[in-house]
Amino acid sequence: MRIETLYRYPVKGLSPERLARAELPAEGYFPGDRLFAIENGPSGFDPAEPVHQPKIKYLMLMRNESLARLRSRYDDPTGDLVIEQSGQQVLRAATGSESGRAEITRFFEGFMPDELRGAPELLTAPPTYRFTDSRSGFVSIINLASVADLEARLGRPLDPLRFRGNVMVSGLEPWEENDLVGRDLTGADGLRLHVLKRIDRCAATNVDPETGARDMQIPKALMTHYGHVDCGVYCRIVTGGALRQGDELSVENAPAELGIA
Repeated sequence: MRIETLYRYPVKGLSPERLARAELPAEGYFPGDRLFAIENGPSGFDPAEPVHQPKIKYLMLMRNESLARLRSRYDDPTGDLVIEQSGQQVLRAATGSESGRAEITRFFEGFMPDELRGAPELLTAPPTYRFTDSRSGFVSIINLASVADLEARLGRPLDPLRFRGNVMVSGLEPWEENDLVGRDLTGADGLRLHVLKRIDRCAATNVDPETGARDMQIPKALMTHYGHVDCGVYCRIVTGGALRQGDELSVENAPAELGIA
């Protein structure tokens, strides 16, 4: 399979950032992905003892489609979160400072007051944790042929970014990724990914990532046309290495000792 595009989502629920290259660490996460979440009122998350929380405790597209009207960017050198709305910068705040996090809270209180259950405070993931939907959401891969197949059945354009994947690939048959669970994917420089599970889709995919309109029923369409609600797969990083746009990944049988999570 060929890597067409790479994306990270620094803040859960906010917009993606396209990457030309990503260095994946062994037994780690996709770099810069889901580093932050914005809790919708007290979530109970403890960074000293991080435990996976249901995504409904955070601002997220499944319930807060207005987030799709924002364009966000995380500046790695400074740690600043930058947000634009309608082409204008509306926030630049330091995620590492108390005053910066207070600015972020005030912004979301003003942007979406009717959707809040409490203070929208920025949470930062410790090094061994990320705010992924799944406990095993280390790296997500989306097969563009599957998206195109669903698009053809729907008879209307379907943006692959609705599925918020890290790695968009071509070269597979539609839905062939579902048969990769339990197998390994290898890259040219030694990277090895183990395919853990299929990704079941929620109502977040109903939201147009450009307009914020809740204009489709993707889980229902998946069930109607294919008998499941899955699109994409999660992988674990067994051996670290780089991913670049245009690189190829080869499919191998999984070593028996790895198992399936």
